[in-house]
Amino acid sequence: VHLRREAHQLSSRFVVIERRTLWSSPIRLTPFLDDDTIASAELATFIDDAYRSAGLTRDEVDTGAVILTGEAVKRKNASAIAALFAADAGKFVCASAGHHMECVLAAHGSGAAALSKSTGKTVLNCDIGGGTTKLALCSGGVVVATCAFAAGGRLIAFDDAGRIARLDGPAVTAAAACKVALRVGEFPAPAGIGKIVAAFASVIAGYIRRDAPTGLAQELLLTQPLTGPAAALLTFSGGVSEYIYHRETQTFGDIALPLADAVREACGKLGLELADPGAGIRATVIGVSQFTVQVSGRTIFLGNVPLPLRNLPVVAPHFHTEGAINPDILAKTIAIARERLDVEPSAAHAIALSFRGTPNYEHLLALATGVAKSVRDSGTEPLVLIIDGDVGQSLGRLLQHELHVGRPTLCIDALELGEFDFVDIGKPVELARGVPVVVKSLLFGR
Repeated sequence: VHLRREAHQLSSRFVVIERRTLWSSPIRLTPFLDDDTIASAELATFIDDAYRSAGLTRDEVDTGAVILTGEAVKRKNASAIAALFAADAGKFVCASAGHHMECVLAAHGSGAAALSKSTGKTVLNCDIGGGTTKLALCSGGVVVATCAFAAGGRLIAFDDAGRIARLDGPAVTAAAACKVALRVGEFPAPAGIGKIVAAFASVIAGYIRRDAPTGLAQELLLTQPLTGPAAALLTFSGGVSEYIYHRETQTFGDIALPLADAVREACGKLGLELADPGAGIRATVIGVSQFTVQVSGRTIFLGNVPLPLRNLPVVAPHFHTEGAINPDILAKTIAIARERLDVEPSAAHAIALSFRGTPNYEHLLALATGVAKSVRDSGTEPLVLIIDGDVGQSLGRLLQHELHVGRPTLCIDALELGEFDFVDIGKPVELARGVPVVVKSLLFGR
């Protein structure tokens, strides 16, 4: 990643001017064990082998990201994955992606979000992984709605002899709906597997079509159904997409290939134009993190927040602050932004807002009221507000002294942040009357 410092106004912010892939590992199947855990020792071997094959040592890697997704998050020792990178904790962003965040990651990582911006068309990305399918509706480069349900290519897996070696809960549910008997260790009837695959494909096509969920579709739903404008383009990502776009022919002892064939046939009748966003199975894999350093403005409000703070995910609501501000709408918009990244209101995070308009009392009070409404009764973690205008001190005083927000409050201004940023906030620099902020941004391939 080639970074260049912005030249204007002695800026401390860097921008990415070039991204180049030096090496990509082979795709590895997550080593799940029968006791509902992940084989952490085997995973460590994968990682060590990757460094060796790339011809790199850990010291030569400046930055990175560890994102836990899908079935891995459900395992009892999922934290063992992050522990493997503990020595690199200062360099690596570590995050767990819930259903909504994984939808957004797949949309950006596949290229679907960028496609919606370059074409000016609304794009629906369908990411079919091993255990779940994630839908993300993209417009103008932004993900505007998401949906997830339990349908995937490795919910049923077979050993070398063809016996069932893995049978996850959603597959059991689908088998019951199809009146098909499946048991681990037994040879399944091909016709029975075919019925289950057809049922999964029907569910996927139904959610793309925006059918009201009933029966099996309702049982497999993990979030709210998709809302928003109709899509003009349909894209696929995730492991199953490699078969949909005919990039892969080898099978891996699961139902991914027949599921891809069934989905392709079912979705061919929907009347949507099929497009290739560019990335398939690697869509939710983050290539690298970009570290930038910014220094806050001089009009910040520190409150009683213990510093430093590290690895705060940034929640960036899509809210315009020009004109009159409705506090209730702002609070709802912040809640939606949290949900999009699977951030709980009580969890440590930063809220990033872009400030426009006149910084008079009424305008700032409405802004502060909306923020305060979004954090009422939501825990004791510090309220961290990051805003690009020079109004941090005023907002902090309003939040603490007039609105009486019960959480320690930190308002930092003159910084520009967005979705998929993580921040480290250092101790105040007395001479500069500001705080240093390290911004770690997740980068996606072109």
